[in-house]
Amino acid sequence: MSWRIRGSYFESCNCDAICPCRRIDGVPGGRSTHGICTGVLSWLRYLDARAAHDQRAALEGIFTGRLGGDAESHFPWVWKASELVAVRPVEIEVDHTRRRQRLWIRDHVSVRIRDRYEGDETVTCVIPGHERTGEELVADEIRVDDGPLEFSYRGVCGYSSTFDYSG
Repeated sequence: MSWRIRGSYFESCNCDAICPCRRIDGVPGGRSTHGICTGVLSWLRYLDARAAHDQRAALEGIFTGRLGGDAESHFPWVWKASELVAVRPVEIEVDHTRRRQRLWIRDHVSVRIRDRYEGDETVTCVIPGHERTGEELVADEIRVDDGPLEFSYRGVCGYSSTFDYSG
């Protein structure tokens, strides 16, 4: 093993809860609610501006899939056609408190989780891994205003879990 990272994870996207890309009670889901998925993913201290250059380069390599390993089975942007828009060091404020997650990146990104989704389904997500337990959430806000990426939603889905990747 040349690298390993683990910690907490949360996301929110434009889909209605429960996001159809998840497995629900073990049954694979389908396409996004609105045909295209726009969202924000958060791994604790993901490419934070306070990280050293070599730390940022290593995390960029892991999360873009260039370093191989688990990224090839967890990250849809690695196995599907995608376009990397940018990787920039920025100051990040992130709180992974259960059912109250929050992510803020200056004036560019804001995600606030409202609470847990009220259903009793068992839900898993490919990005942290279907072998890991997780929790479907509802977002108060997801807003991105950063050049070519601009969208805003309220009351859409969210998800939290832990992750453990290696390669």
